[in-house]
Amino acid sequence: MSLRPADRPATRPANPAADRLAPPRALVRMRIIAGGLLLAMAAVFLATRWIGPVHPSIGFARAFAEAAMVGGLADWFAVTALFRHPLGLPIPHTAIVPRNKDRIGDTLANFLRDNFLVPAVVARRMHRIDMAAAAGRWLAQPGSRDGRIGRGAGRLLAAMLDAFDQQRLGGMVKASVANRLRALEISPLLGQALEAAIAKDRHIPLLNGLIRWGGALLRANEANIRAMVHERSGTLMRWTGLDETVANKIIDGLDQMLGDMADDPNHPLRARAEEGLVALAADLQFDPEMRARVEALKLDIIDNPAMQRWLDGLWESARQSMLRHVRDPEARSAGALAEALQQLGQTMSESVTLRATINRFVRRATVGLAADYGSGIVRLVSETIRGWDTRTITRRLENAVGRDLQYIRINGTLVGGLVGVALHAIDLAL
Repeated sequence: MSLRPADRPATRPANPAADRLAPPRALVRMRIIAGGLLLAMAAVFLATRWIGPVHPSIGFARAFAEAAMVGGLADWFAVTALFRHPLGLPIPHTAIVPRNKDRIGDTLANFLRDNFLVPAVVARRMHRIDMAAAAGRWLAQPGSRDGRIGRGAGRLLAAMLDAFDQQRLGGMVKASVANRLRALEISPLLGQALEAAIAKDRHIPLLNGLIRWGGALLRANEANIRAMVHERSGTLMRWTGLDETVANKIIDGLDQMLGDMADDPNHPLRARAEEGLVALAADLQFDPEMRARVEALKLDIIDNPAMQRWLDGLWESARQSMLRHVRDPEARSAGALAEALQQLGQTMSESVTLRATINRFVRRATVGLAADYGSGIVRLVSETIRGWDTRTITRRLENAVGRDLQYIRINGTLVGGLVGVALHAIDLAL
């Protein structure tokens, strides 16, 4: 009869650790083949004993099977003795791996230290590796950045950005930017930029813009100018309407002056304005009083609450942009950042000097890591293996090399059989 759902046996929960220690299928298959070959040789030996010497070939078959059994059993014993006691018997010098687990860990750690983590060895190996060329090829190919490495790096960066305390991280970023701005004296930079612009006539659009701005400001404040002239005129001027005439003259004169300045590149007032810009560029660079005023203005702007809110918004915008980029597969292969990365990769692939500089930096960094942390890595390997239980390390080593060891059993069976045939032939010849 069928079982009700409540009567059915519960499915055994998955055990990832046990699954990792379970022998792989290839190892199980090779064990079956090696064991089946040994049983086949035993069957041939028994069959030849039962048949008897009815034909000379029976003797060769019996010699082959007998020697093959000896060779197969000997290699089975040798392979099994590496990982456990054969048949559970505490035979001396068996279960070699479990008994020498700590010594194996120390030997492996020393091997890593002597062959991989010595600074001189690391430097020699790194000389043969062109990391910059490999990185350049990877960056230059948009499809490669969407592979497993790119997706993994994107997920890792997204997890890190989400895991951090955003208020604290944003505060750190804001404080770092603000401190950099405070430490930077911008007055000489502004002076140099203005001086370079004047030298190449790049200040002319700025000057034209100021003239146009002055004209627009004049037109927007005509009513204010007329009201000012009216208020400051005497009663006689108001009664005769001369105040309106004066206001019109002032407005027309200023408008005409600004128009002439805009139309005539050699206008005297333009020349005076350019002289003022040249003097300003020099003061920004060399006048202590001007530099102090600019520095005080910079600090006031940085400490302004509006500036602090702008820095907060700048960090949050950058964080959201990075999250969108790393989470969106299409964003990794499109946009300005992707184009910049691709251009960087092409430059790295083509520039010998840049590759040499990057490789030298990577080599020095790797050698430095080996010198600073090599001993720690060695201790980590040794202590990790010491911390493994005997069953774990035995199973892991057996799963790693057990398939190849089963070939030893098969070869031992076949080679033993061939040796038995040879000895039997020699015995008949004598």
